Amino acid sequence: MLTSQIENSVMYSQQDVFSRNRLLSCYQLAKLHTFEVVARHQSFSLAAEELCVSPSAVSHRITALESELGFKLFARFHRRIELTEDGKRLFSKLKDSLKSLNQEVFEIKNQEVSGKLTIYSRPSIAQCWLVPKIADFSRLYPAIAINILTGNENVNFNSFHIDLAIYYDNHPRSKLFCQHLMDETIMPVCSPEYAAEHDLIDKPEHLSRCTLLHDNQAWEYDSDCDEWKYWAETQGLNIEDKRSIGFDRSDLAVIAAMNHAGIAMGRGQLVSKRIVRGELIAPFAGQQVNCEQTYYVASHDKELNPKAKLFVAWLKQQAKHNNH
Repeated sequence: MLTSQIENSVMYSQQDVFSRNRLLSCYQLAKLHTFEVVARHQSFSLAAEELCVSPSAVSHRITALESELGFKLFARFHRRIELTEDGKRLFSKLKDSLKSLNQEVFEIKNQEVSGKLTIYSRPSIAQCWLVPKIADFSRLYPAIAINILTGNENVNFNSFHIDLAIYYDNHPRSKLFCQHLMDETIMPVCSPEYAAEHDLIDKPEHLSRCTLLHDNQAWEYDSDCDEWKYWAETQGLNIEDKRSIGFDRSDLAVIAAMNHAGIAMGRGQLVSKRIVRGELIAPFAGQQVNCEQTYYVASHDKELNPKAKLFVAWLKQQAKHNNH
């Protein structure tokens, strides 16, 4: 009897070792998908919502996967779960693998999309937002040759053979097909040195000491100080007859501000990274103003060619990331 028990114990141990070291099965790969969702949400209930199953079903799958793998993926507490060190290690590898797999799928699906794509953009958004991101699009779609033109005019699509245009105003062109890209806010920005010199921190009344920098073509061809006036009205301030320097591009006003020439009316989407890097500060905390103007991408026809469709989808993804 004792001999039989010993033999059974040895047999089970051998099976357990075999189970722990065998390759993943297709059934475990399916459970790994559940694990990825749970690890991403750090919640059985939120994972259940995404997977359209019950939380108990999710918990059962994870328990079964842990049993099959031979190690714990989550530490379970009252009302919460946490990844174990082994779970963190597996989740990291799984994320990398999924990213690589998705990239491969993108390249396979879009390998036949090639040729020239011409984009027209307002100069400031091209300089501060589009161009710094364009390497990502080229990496995803190396067969598409991007040609970027800039200007403040409402360009003729046919004359310049333009596929898409990126505009910023509150009057989308009636004869074009327009898709919303992202909203905008405005707030005064300057260099830390300029703010200290003019004692500006949380003292907007000290703007009377400053030189106002502005985009003369903010949303109309001759906007003059309209951005500053719009912001000042919302704050109950009077900026009439203040010293000012005008530019035909918002980014030039911002560059002047970085070099201590005055205080510029900054656009949140275009100056946020400079603020994070400490090149600029917004001296009046909590005084951002939502604009009626928005960024949108326009095309001559509603039906886009394959290259333009890919670019618009990429633009929207970049805009989504910009807002998080």
